[in-house]
Amino acid sequence: MNPIALIGAGPSGLAGARALSRAGLPFHGFEAGADVGGLWNIDNPRSTMYESAHLISSRTTTEFAEFPMRSTADYPSHRELLDYFGDYADEFGLREHFRFDTRVTAVEPLPTADGEAPGANGWRLTAVTADGDTVTGDYSAVILANGTLAEPNVPAFRGEFTGELMHTSAYKSAKVFDGERVLIIGAGNSGCDIAVDAVHHAASIDLSVRRGYYFVPRYLFGKPSDTLNQGRPLPAPIKQFIDARVLKAFTGDPVRFGFPKPDYKIYESHPIVNTMVLNHLGQGDLRIVPDIDRFDGRTVHFADGSSAEYDRVVLATGYTLDYPFVAREHLNWATASPTLFLNIFPPSFNGLYVLGMIEASGIGWQGRAEQAELIAAYLAAAASAPEQAARFRARADAPWPDLTGGYDYLGLDRMSYYVNKDAYRRTVKRLRRTLPEASAAPTRTAPDASRSTDLDGVRA
Repeated sequence: MNPIALIGAGPSGLAGARALSRAGLPFHGFEAGADVGGLWNIDNPRSTMYESAHLISSRTTTEFAEFPMRSTADYPSHRELLDYFGDYADEFGLREHFRFDTRVTAVEPLPTADGEAPGANGWRLTAVTADGDTVTGDYSAVILANGTLAEPNVPAFRGEFTGELMHTSAYKSAKVFDGERVLIIGAGNSGCDIAVDAVHHAASIDLSVRRGYYFVPRYLFGKPSDTLNQGRPLPAPIKQFIDARVLKAFTGDPVRFGFPKPDYKIYESHPIVNTMVLNHLGQGDLRIVPDIDRFDGRTVHFADGSSAEYDRVVLATGYTLDYPFVAREHLNWATASPTLFLNIFPPSFNGLYVLGMIEASGIGWQGRAEQAELIAAYLAAAASAPEQAARFRARADAPWPDLTGGYDYLGLDRMSYYVNKDAYRRTVKRLRRTLPEASAAPTRTAPDASRSTDLDGVRA
């Protein structure tokens, strides 16, 4: 049996490596960057991290359950998180499984006999090293854990802007705004973070928005807000009713600061965990402006007929899912994201598995770890308990479980793989129990991470 390929060494990829190791399944990891950490490694060429970035969920609701963070900060910085992932990799001997500075360029099904489905005989992976060498290998399965926040979503606008135009993915430091008139398009979490950074450097900052938002303070009643109500989850309508009123009491009505009134209920889109932006609006450091109509040189015209001059436009317009090395039909990709059983398994069970394609308030890296454990349990069962594996596959032929938790999520591209953390984790744990326990490998410390990795079965 060929080994398994695992693409990515960010939080999801490390969770995958840990689960495969515990199950005793042979695998080879591939990471485009020089070390573990994924987007949290600001030096990674695919990283979208910036100097001021911190967790927007609290430490205890985000960390891996088996490996608490050493940090005492409630919302650690990206530097502390990178150290955390390095420590996690060292604790469980994960680095030795990865080939770093190696970018996967293609994942293609091996040839099959007539009538066999693509992937029935496994997959051929092609990658390019930092030296430009091409390596290939044949694998029984491939786990895609290359992240969801790397490919910028750049919308089209009428006209042309002749000042500086950048996406938040290219933002590193607020010094870039020194003395500039700046327009930020989009007020998601990154857009609001950058706006708060920019007020200390820019000549002026405007935020262009087209819908309203709910703003959640990082602390409520002296505790990280996402640590409250961690017991039995409330039904969606009750939680929405209570939390909307609590937030209004703590933060006021964002409409007062110029935001449109939300046309959806709280938690039907990801809330903004940044109330400093409201403070700066109240101080006059920021201004809310309408949606964009068109560009005309350095003049931006807005939907209400107003206009203003800017030196720089920042697109805080989010990201699109990107698995560029595998053909879309192999991932059942029909809309803005692949349509997968549990956001993991193509319905054909063709040997491809997606790890980390979930967004949910509060699901943390533990939610990704539970995904990884389910994948590893299924792969182990496919090898040693085929009847149980077949019964698991049959569940994808029945109506799929409801992962919304009763929330009516907005029908936006970025929400196409959104789930409710409680409903999702409950379902994954329940289905995990339908598969046999995989043999556990002992915990050990990794060897010197500075040595080169030689992966058997991968050929140059």
